[in-house]
Amino acid sequence: MAEKRGTSYDSASLFESILKRFARRAAAPPGTGEIRAAAAAANHSTHRVAVAVAVVTALVAGGTAGYMLIERMSFIDSIYMTVITITTVGYGEVKRLDTAGRVFTMALIFTGVGTAFYLFSNVTEAVVGGQLRELFERRSMNRKIQQLENHVILCGYGRFGRIVAEELQRDGIVAVVIESDPGKEHELIRNGELYVLGSALDEGILDQAGIEKAADIVVATASDPDNVYISLSARSRNPRIRIHARAESEIGLKHLRLAGVERAISSYQWSALRIANAIARPSVVDFLGLILPGRGDEEINIEEVVVPAQSHLAGKTIGEVERENERVRVVALKRGGEPIHLIPTPQTVLAAGDLLIAIGARASLSTLTAILEG
Repeated sequence: MAEKRGTSYDSASLFESILKRFARRAAAPPGTGEIRAAAAAANHSTHRVAVAVAVVTALVAGGTAGYMLIERMSFIDSIYMTVITITTVGYGEVKRLDTAGRVFTMALIFTGVGTAFYLFSNVTEAVVGGQLRELFERRSMNRKIQQLENHVILCGYGRFGRIVAEELQRDGIVAVVIESDPGKEHELIRNGELYVLGSALDEGILDQAGIEKAADIVVATASDPDNVYISLSARSRNPRIRIHARAESEIGLKHLRLAGVERAISSYQWSALRIANAIARPSVVDFLGLILPGRGDEEINIEEVVVPAQSHLAGKTIGEVERENERVRVVALKRGGEPIHLIPTPQTVLAAGDLLIAIGARASLSTLTAILEG
């Protein structure tokens, strides 16, 4: 029986947990209350400014209409009298007011001056506190997210998800993080991440992250039932999306695969394998660490490149490509739906659409990539 943080999970209990999450579809997902509270606090000052602006606008309109009706002033004179009365500028009356006009002016002073000061104080508070700036930045980020295509969605910004985000950012891949903990917002901002605060169990949050136009989704929460549920939801919203998910147990790994996850990974299993291999074959592990993209020796790298249609490399052999690009070796070839061929022969002829995995000097690989993309 697989263990998850001291709690036993068998297949039946995991399936029951998943069913409970489907039953909670209409209910608020975990963390929603905190997120809504944080969002309400962030927008509270902006809401007060909007209310004050609306009231002042209504007072200006009412004051203008009152002077036009009571004192028979023109529109310009009426709005001028209203503004100098509300703002207490006191430049003087446009004309002498009769008794009705004076009573109306006193009523306008009592109702308008306080409202105007309330507006000015709220605007000052919002600007000084940075709340308006944060609101505009959040709206700008949301518009940017809605315009994305073929991006990656990362569910969970814990220790596992943070490393995934860093590597994606290192490789220049655009990702949108979904995080249920509002306390991590400052960290997300500091690290330059695009993000949506909310639970990925909520399909509305997945929609905000652009699930229908995303190319990949990484499900990295610490709960196997949550990961299975999110994977099923993602597949229902975007049948073409590639799903990569983290498993905490063997049962979770099995159910993720049954849910149609292309790449289900047990982080504990990979860590254990690496330690065992470091004991049995340490030099091999050192070599793998050396060529891992973004790590190890910055002069050595491993990359995958695709031969595009109309490329001048189509029709050439692998041997010719290696001779033309110094310090580059093609170590694997994938063609169409065929399995990956390791160590293809130098006589292998390349075709459009072939995917090459090459190892070599970083500069040489960059040159090869530029040639293929050009």
